[in-house]
Amino acid sequence: MSDSTPPQAKKIPTERTHHGDTFVDSYEWLREKDSAEVIEHLHAENAYAEAITASQQPLREAIFSEIRHRTVETDLSVPSRRGQSWYFTRTIEGEQHAIYCRVPVGRDSWTPPQVQAGVALAGEETFFDTNAEAARHPFYQLGGMSLNAAGTLLAYSEDTSGDELYTLRFRDLSSGVNLPEEVEGVHGGPVLEPTGQRAYYMVADAAWRPHRLYMHTLGTHAEQDRLILEITDEQLWTGVGLSADKRELVIISGNSEYDESRILDVTDPEAQPVLLISAERRILHSIDPIEVDGERLLLITHNQAGPNNALSVTTADELAAQTRAETSTERPREQPLDLGTLVLPHEETVKLEGVTITAAQVIVAARRDTVESVQLLSLDLLRAVREGAAPVLTSTLPGPDFEDELYTCAVIAAEYEAPLFRVAYESWLTPTRIYDIDHASASPLLRRETPVNDVDLEAYCATRIWAPSGDTRADGSEITIPVTVLHHRDVSADGTNPALVYGYGSYEMSMDPSFGIPRLSLLDRGIVFAIAHVRGGGELGRGWYEDGKKLNKINTFTDFIAATDHLVELGWADPSRIAALGGSAGGLLMGAVANLAPEKYVAILAQVPFVDNLTSILDPELPLSALEWEEWGNPITDPEVYRYMKSYAPYENVREVAYPAIAAVTSLNDTRVLYVEPAKWVQVLREHQRGEAPVVMKIEMDGGHGGASGRYESWKERAWDYAFLAHHLGASESRR
Repeated sequence: MSDSTPPQAKKIPTERTHHGDTFVDSYEWLREKDSAEVIEHLHAENAYAEAITASQQPLREAIFSEIRHRTVETDLSVPSRRGQSWYFTRTIEGEQHAIYCRVPVGRDSWTPPQVQAGVALAGEETFFDTNAEAARHPFYQLGGMSLNAAGTLLAYSEDTSGDELYTLRFRDLSSGVNLPEEVEGVHGGPVLEPTGQRAYYMVADAAWRPHRLYMHTLGTHAEQDRLILEITDEQLWTGVGLSADKRELVIISGNSEYDESRILDVTDPEAQPVLLISAERRILHSIDPIEVDGERLLLITHNQAGPNNALSVTTADELAAQTRAETSTERPREQPLDLGTLVLPHEETVKLEGVTITAAQVIVAARRDTVESVQLLSLDLLRAVREGAAPVLTSTLPGPDFEDELYTCAVIAAEYEAPLFRVAYESWLTPTRIYDIDHASASPLLRRETPVNDVDLEAYCATRIWAPSGDTRADGSEITIPVTVLHHRDVSADGTNPALVYGYGSYEMSMDPSFGIPRLSLLDRGIVFAIAHVRGGGELGRGWYEDGKKLNKINTFTDFIAATDHLVELGWADPSRIAALGGSAGGLLMGAVANLAPEKYVAILAQVPFVDNLTSILDPELPLSALEWEEWGNPITDPEVYRYMKSYAPYENVREVAYPAIAAVTSLNDTRVLYVEPAKWVQVLREHQRGEAPVVMKIEMDGGHGGASGRYESWKERAWDYAFLAHHLGASESRR
């Protein structure tokens, strides 16, 4: 077989029967990851993809060069104070990863030192060089870092294969030498309590669900680690984090529809977790401990008062007492849980995303008209409400003002006792800016804007349009889909433009404004880049998400097609030159759109695509499958869910039509969307292809869900993707 011939996997029919329906899968055997035959087939897929796209190599090199040229490679972060040190990162030209540095504060100041590229500060120390650690491995990714309060001990976790199984290590920062102890098989990053005597970490089960919380005592062997908690409910994913004042570990076990919460006193090595709100309550919530006037309180962001969340204040004792009473009597939970005093009530037009606690005030993250920003809740106002004053609407809270219409503003640092907090701000055409915001004045002070080489940002435009979905609400009003349109200023809505439509639409994840250097290479080629904010995302509140999940999932796909049609109607896109892009659950979107409307697109690129979703979710032993039931429904027990999912599952609905050029991009060690899904998908696509367009799969043999490690490898992957799309759009030449 030559490299220019599509690899043909052998057929071994496997039957899958549920609810009286039998599906015959000829390519399920490709799941055998350890099979030499499977690996040989995957290498053949890579060879075929390279042969078919060989003519795109100059375009790939051009886009990669543009990304690299525009990126300030020798770059640094704004120092952030913790204790008596300023912490920051440097990136060096030619190096793949960041270098973690720190310098003594020197004086009691919250004004960060001015760091220059290539110039060391007085007393500067490199406490972790990721490049040196990564040099010994084909793949390297940090799972997380945690420092003790004194800054003398670093706990970190690293993945050297891409399978997201991390090894926890400890480094004595006074000597720079790792301690001999380590913990294998950790999920994610560690949490050190302030003294550094104990570290907390999660371990995942066979289905890749973090379910066990352990405590490691420094100076002991991992076999002696204490099991703090085990969550047996296969539908709950557990995460942990320290409270703002670092006195308690907040433990949340949940999914997309409800949570279970606990707190653990980290000052006591013998403490047991205290259950606050049980999963049986079916409340989606988060818990944030706060101390006001010497009283230990809990702020609860929850959906008990409405889908867009409210904020209440209570105590741990009050919550735990209710939960103990319910558990001991096993009585039905007929009455709503008493969550204490309502502080911020539910609003139909504002989604309360969560809060950040400081000693000065509470920082509220809220979303209105797709835009997420921060607003400020004073402790005086919190006191007043707790003492009997009326609740306050989130929409009336003060906050910093920014000039852009569409932007993202999020808290990135808020030390508990600091007089200020830090946010990251960006828009579609504004590189990330770092602002410090004084608690007293709420005035943003610009600390840094990410530099970009040789770019006139005034040459690009961002606008918002609203596409009719064809659906109406209960009140008869039309449901419209927000679509962001990015383009070069020389491009007008004249009906001649190549266009790329991007979408995701799952898990209530919002495609918020963000600046991307690689995207500029497409805009410079006259391509209109449109982001379809389809149902299933969180841009317009909880209802927008719920209208695109479970038995409403098809709305995600039809919204994407409706957005595409509207771009044509407004003249932003030439109907013969439109491509589509999406990854992971957005890859499922790509597969569904390819089946529903293949004639509307000349090319589709699906990154780590979840295209065999019904097979995966029917097998609770596969990674993360049981957790997906709250997003898609449970097709194992519910025949209606099974039939609904089968009606749109991309792998099972491929039909004999002329498909556009399709590229599936994946990684061998991805544990979230297994490589076998796109491997099977491209086989059936080729079998049913009635057009001339190619169907290829490119697989990273050393990567995980995020692809290869290192920024240069990431740029190369993006250049491959964009070159594939630009080539098929007939837009290879830059206008710069």
